[in-house]
Amino acid sequence: MPDSRRGFSSDCSTAFGAALRALRLELGLSQESLASAAGLDRTYVGGLERGEHNPTLRVIWMLSDTLEVSPSELLRQAESRLG
Repeated sequence: MPDSRRGFSSDCSTAFGAALRALRLELGLSQESLASAAGLDRTYVGGLERGEHNPTLRVIWMLSDTLEVSPSELLRQAESRLG
């Protein structure tokens, strides 16, 4: 993969994490409560929010369901953060 694509992948992870954090905070949820409700580990959710992990489609669906938004809305919000 060319170096420019690696940066893009990192940017995508960071944007997804920022969107996830913003939606979580809008609902007044802690990382722990979001993780528990979605059936995920709290440290994994924290890593997602910091852009350290790339979520699978299944995880995106689980998180969006817990955050009461569609998966496409969660991704749209992440995309809007890419600038």
